[in-house]
Amino acid sequence: MGSETSETKNAAARPPRRKTSRPSAPRRRVNRGEELSGWLFCLPMILILGVFLFVPIVMALWVSVSDWAGRGTPFGASVNFVGLKNYADVLVEPGLAQSDFGTAIRNNAWYTLLVIPLQTLLSLLLAVLLNRRILKARGFFRTAFYFPSVTSSVAITVLWLFLFNSSGTINAVLGWFGINGPNWFNDPRGLVHLLLARFGVTEGPAALTSNGFLGVSWWDWLSGPSVAMFAIILMVVFTTSGTYMLMFIAALQTIGEATEEAAIMDGANAWQRLWKVTVPQLKPTIFTVITLGIIGTWQVFDQIYTGTQGAPSKTTLTPAYLSYSAAFSSQEWGRGAAISFVLFFIIIAMTWAQRQIMKDRKLSRRRRADYDAMKAEARAMSRAEVMSLGARKTAAGATADRAAARTTTAGKES
Repeated sequence: MGSETSETKNAAARPPRRKTSRPSAPRRRVNRGEELSGWLFCLPMILILGVFLFVPIVMALWVSVSDWAGRGTPFGASVNFVGLKNYADVLVEPGLAQSDFGTAIRNNAWYTLLVIPLQTLLSLLLAVLLNRRILKARGFFRTAFYFPSVTSSVAITVLWLFLFNSSGTINAVLGWFGINGPNWFNDPRGLVHLLLARFGVTEGPAALTSNGFLGVSWWDWLSGPSVAMFAIILMVVFTTSGTYMLMFIAALQTIGEATEEAAIMDGANAWQRLWKVTVPQLKPTIFTVITLGIIGTWQVFDQIYTGTQGAPSKTTLTPAYLSYSAAFSSQEWGRGAAISFVLFFIIIAMTWAQRQIMKDRKLSRRRRADYDAMKAEARAMSRAEVMSLGARKTAAGATADRAAARTTTAGKES
């Protein structure tokens, strides 16, 4: 009896068990139906991406490790697996294929190094100028600056060939200032070598001329973009800045004017407001613009194919055009596919590197302590301001009550 009594007391003392709510069978059927409906809605896009994206990538990967000559199907019995031979031809084995690939990488590296900063700074400057309310006809200027971005790249290239001809408009304008313009699209000299020649340096040291990378000497790596490539760089900056300008304008409009007004009240000038207030808030947009710039500059093809086709002296040759010419002109389809995959990994590596550079850094302990102290001081100041404001409101209310009482008393006396 005692044990039964103690067990009854313990059972009564225990909290009641909560019943786990399990979805009923109709509810589970509804969830499965919704999931199935979602997959059915996504199925057309999955099929489209699979047929036009995933399958071609797999085929190109197989072509890059095979000896397919472009005839028939790449999965035929006559196509043999050659391993990494196509990759070795452009990366390891000395020869024409490696030197052409090294030249293309050098040209594209200088192209990327100049295009991305120029187009980013120009588009940011245009966005800041066109975002001001005091500017009249902002819509007209936005349309005018954006118009080259929606114009055909082939048409822009043909126009540029006309403008930068040896007897074209650009050289005519330079002639007004006594400058003899070069034969732009036929001049293979590098800009850095031209600058060094001004100081009497026409040949590089033996350490740079006798050693190199990817079949190109270090002296040629440091030659800079050719005059012809520089003309293409100006054309690309002209045609792409409008798109990125709109992205910066959209980001600037989300910031609002309160932050800039606060900076003005703190005594910041225009440059300080731009560099220390506006630009930090545009960091996500800057990251997007640079990422798109990296992808676009390493995939440049239209301007090269329409304008120079790698000339003069292969100083405008790019990996994308080299991949095309190796496959469609030389019938080296495996080598062309290998170049495209190497280019893909270069883009991925550069995008990852710039993400690491632009990501937010963790504060050190000292900076974290200073930051916490500043926040505590700000909170204390805000509390004191709230208390003083409350005291002023209370005093004002008491004064108003006394004034109302005097008015009432005066009315009664009268």
